[in-house]
Order: sequence, then C-alpha cells, then structure tokens
Amino acid sequence: MQGLSRDRTRTMTVIAQDPSVTLNEKMLRSEVTIPEEDLKPGPWGYRIHVVDYDASTNTYYKPRFFDLDTDPYKDKSDDELLKDPQFHCQNVYALVMRALTRFEFALGRRVSWSFYGHQLKVVPHAFGDANAFYSPTDHALLFGYFPSLDKKRMVFTCLSHDIVVHETTHALVDGLRERYIDPSSPDQAAFHEGFSDIVALLSVFSLQDVTEKILDLADPNKEREFIALEFLKPEIFRKNALLGLADEMGKELDYLRGDALRRSATLEPSESYYSDPEYFQSHKRGEILVAAVMNAMLRILYKRIESLGTRKPGKVDRYRVTEDIAKIADILLTICIRAIDYCPPVDIQFGDFLSALLTADKELYPDDTQYCFRENLTSSFRAYGIKPASKGLNGNGAWEPPDDDLNYDRVHFHSVQISEDEVFHFIWENRTALDLFEDAYSRVLSVRPCMRTGPDGFILHETVAEFMQTLILKASQLADYGLMKPEGMPNDMEVKIHGGGALIFNEWGRLKYNIHNRLKNFKRQQKRLNYLWEYGYFDPGSQYARTFADMNRMRAVGFKSTHQEEW
Repeated sequence: MQGLSRDRTRTMTVIAQDPSVTLNEKMLRSEVTIPEEDLKPGPWGYRIHVVDYDASTNTYYKPRFFDLDTDPYKDKSDDELLKDPQFHCQNVYALVMRALTRFEFALGRRVSWSFYGHQLKVVPHAFGDANAFYSPTDHALLFGYFPSLDKKRMVFTCLSHDIVVHETTHALVDGLRERYIDPSSPDQAAFHEGFSDIVALLSVFSLQDVTEKILDLADPNKEREFIALEFLKPEIFRKNALLGLADEMGKELDYLRGDALRRSATLEPSESYYSDPEYFQSHKRGEILVAAVMNAMLRILYKRIESLGTRKPGKVDRYRVTEDIAKIADILLTICIRAIDYCPPVDIQFGDFLSALLTADKELYPDDTQYCFRENLTSSFRAYGIKPASKGLNGNGAWEPPDDDLNYDRVHFHSVQISEDEVFHFIWENRTALDLFEDAYSRVLSVRPCMRTGPDGFILHETVAEFMQTLILKASQLADYGLMKPEGMPNDMEVKIHGGGALIFNEWGRLKYNIHNRLKNFKRQQKRLNYLWEYGYFDPGSQYARTFADMNRMRAVGFKSTHQEEW
C-alpha cells in the first residue's frame, strides 16, 4: 500500500561517478540517502519532477511508479542499469534531491528556485546532443545524450554524478543569488562554473564508499589495510587521485567535465593566473577557484593524517584515510554552501567569496584548531593570487561587523526577519550609515530566516536579506558620476550601474554584517564598464552568450564560438 514509511529518509542506488569510471571492470555505484516523500510516477516529488521527454525524437516515455519501500536497482547488473531509461530517471532524481538537501542542511532553510514555481523539472533524455544545462526559462535541468567515439554505445550525461550535481548547483545558486548571471566582471562570469565544479567534486569525495574506490584507482600499491603517507602529500594526491579520476572519465566526456577537471587538478599554485588575460575567459578563470578550494582540502587532509601518526613505518590506516577524506570534504562542502549567504548579491569577486568562506566557518566553528580550515583556505587562495576582500578583525580576512550608529527605533523586530518591506524600511532609515546612493532605484531582493546547527549542537539563528541598487544612464552622462566613457561607445548607449549588499541580522534583529559592493564605488564601476565594453557585452545579442546552454557548449568547442539554443 502506498504511503510514507516511519523513516524520514530513504536510499536510492546511483552511479557514483560516471559509467566510464570502473574498478575491476565494474562501475562505481553508491546508495545515497535522501528525504522520504510520497512520489508520483516520474519520480515526481514536491521539489523535483522528472519528465522523460526527448525533444529530438518528440518522444514521451511513460513514467514508472516508484515504490516507497524498495530500491529495484540495488542488485541489478551494470548492463541493466545502463540500458534501463527508468533507472536513468531514478539516478537524476536521487542526485538532484541529494544536492538540494545538502544545500538546505547547510543554509538552515528551504531553498527557492529563481523562477516562479516550486518544482524543478529534470529531463534525463532531453535531446540528442553532447550538452547538459540548466534552463531558467524552462524551469528545468536538461541532459543530452550522444554516441560514443567508437559509435558502439550511447553516452548519457544524466548518468554522470559530476554533471548532474554541477547543473543542479547552477539552479540552486541562481535561486540564492539571481544577479550572478548578469554581465559584470571576469570573476562573476567564472563564479557559477567554478562553484558548481567545487560542489560536484566535494559531493563525490564526501561519499566514503566512493572515496575508497577512488583510492583503489589511484594508489599503485593497493594494500588492503594501509596506504603510504607519502601518497597523501597534496602534490602527489592531486596528480594520482584527482588527475587519475579525470583521466578515467574518458574522452567522451572530456569536453563536458573531464577536461575541466583535468586542468583544475594540474593547475600548480601561482599568483600570476589571476591577473593573466588568458584566465579572463570564464571557464578557465573558474578553474582557479576550483584549484584553490581543492588544494586547501588536500592540505587539510595531509596535515590531519600526518598529525595522527603512522601505524607502520611511513604508512597510515587506509580506512581512517577514507573516513577523513569524506569528513573533510563534507565539512568543506558545508562551508562553501553557507558562504553564499555571506557573499554580496551583485558583482562577486573571488576575494569576496574567500571572505565569505572565512566568515561562514567562523560563525559556526569558532575553534578551528582541529582542521584549520580558515588558515588553509587563506593560504591556498593566496597561492593563486586571491586575497580576502576584507582585512577582518585581527587580520583574519572575515567580514567585519558594521558600525554601531544604526537606527532601530522605527523598525519592528519581528517584521525585519520576514518582510522585504520592513527590511527596506530599515535600509531607508539608515541610508546614510549604509552609504546608499539615494538617486538610484533600490529594491530588497529577498529576506530569508535561517537556523544553522554547528558540530557541537549550537544553534545559530540569522536572517539574510539582499538589496540591490540600479542606476540607468546614457553613456554621455557617465562623466557626471566620475566615470570615463570607453573609447568608441556611442553617447546614446544605455548603461546600467549596479550595487547592493547582503544584510545579516542576528536573532534579536540587530545587524551583524553589511556585506556590500556599493554602487558609489566608482573605481570598481569603471573596471566593470571597461571589461564589459572590451569583451563585447554591449553588442546586440551578447546576452545570449550567458545562457547556461551556451556556457557549456563553449566548453565543448574550446571557447571558440557560441550558439543560441532553446529547448
């Protein structure tokens, strides 16, 4: 009989990495835990609706009823999983739900989509093409399929753990920071791609059974109980495990995920990348962010294992290593997701994200002595030329609290935690202290109460509100605001200048942080304006180059061209 079980969760079989990654000639698979819910055929739940429609053949495949108490694919063979389109539906549903749940756990609240609606459509066999992307217009994640290089089989992007989580992260970040797809700067153009890669990689490494198999793939000795401490040094682990994983993913997916992972894994620390024009291209620049975060994880892992000592000369317990990799990856994933709340809502820079990481970790993990995440993140980002946007108290790089000269007299305590109008009231009453540009159009984008749990059970109550300011000018008016019109820009061209901030209120309605990129920062505005003009963002039709379909297709063709695509 259909109905909810007593358990609040259920497990589903998924492909743990990609069908091309095998161990002992078998695919890596895992069982992931996701929330229990009353599913309609599809699967179709309260947040995710899997629709198996193929636009290339105009075919709609009948959805399967998913029993709530059993996993029909737990004991199926690899060949059966690959050939069963209904397993493909389960695979994408489970991975998308796991990513959504992971975000909601980290943020301490429900996450909304950017579009008007509650359910994200997921289409596992959307079209016959080597692409996969998030489409806000269609409220959907769309996964393509294409023949392998030897033409002997079909490659389904919906079966790659990495690709599914990457595209889901695009949708989640778009819901959290809707202005991050706006033309802005090299960093903002790269942030969506880099952050989605980070979440996808950490999602894989946080599964301990998968980590064990990745070590089996990478470790040349393959001892049953021990692993050489030397193997865990960041420069060696990066080459053997990260690069080895990228190589295993095969040529079919090189241009979608494997090649990007390979470049990120081998990107040796250097401060030159960040200012190198070659790395202004969004995908390549995103790899700097991936390399900085993943190298921080490898440093933390090595120092942690090294501090525990060896059980045999030069060797450590293999199970303990896999346990620590999964735990460190999981904690770092939580920090990265929580950091989104501490990022400015417009024109994000990598230094902003670093300060957000340091602040998010400090709020829930004041004692950082066990793993030293903040120290290692700071040093790893610095090695790639990225410094915190804030000096922080005592030079710690975290965001600093605001000044005390704020007026709360006319603001209602309860309403400021739930009402966009009340937050705007607070902003308007404090427009001078918050250094707002009064002539600009101002709007509160969201108000999100959240409750976060620390490792010691400590509950952190916060309210996160975003506001944005927009000033629309003719190019001829730029000089009135101390800005120089780029050479060749027509006087009558319309130019939009943005600013905004994230306001973090504590449980008593007092402001803890004002994290902003002010509209009045005209030095930043000039850099943004010059970059957008130089790279053609003011050209007719240039907005199409920012669609997620074309961002992925640019990767496929080596960034040489773009194609408008709608599903």
